[in-house]
Amino acid sequence: MGVHRNTVRQWIKRGLPTCDDQRPALILGRDLRAFLEAQRRSRKRPCRPGEIYCCRCREPRRPLGGFVEYQADTATLGTLVGMCGECEAMLYRRVNPARLAEVCGDLEVLPTEASKRIADREEPSVNSDFKTGEANHAKAQPE
Repeated sequence: MGVHRNTVRQWIKRGLPTCDDQRPALILGRDLRAFLEAQRRSRKRPCRPGEIYCCRCREPRRPLGGFVEYQADTATLGTLVGMCGECEAMLYRRVNPARLAEVCGDLEVLPTEASKRIADREEPSVNSDFKTGEANHAKAQPE
């Protein structure tokens, strides 16, 4: 499995069954798989409607003020963005727009305008070294 031997020793202390009490410890693959799946299930923290998982708190949390922003990435996927009511960290949750009402519960969803690409903008970016008009054309012509 590529884990340190002390990790395996901790697993055995936590209840991973071994074949016998001799060394080296032999563990059946099916027992290891069942043990690791049980650990994974015990640590899951499913989010209820109106909650987003906070990575800092390591718990599902309700966004501050009950507000989230929905940022559409594609027609079938977007991101809910909010702030944790406990630690004020940013919360993000990927969601299908068809399930938005189910996931948000009683949260107020504020739509945000999707960021436009440079090619889609009506005006060019001001962060440019290009000169426009005749000044640029005049510099290109030798005197």
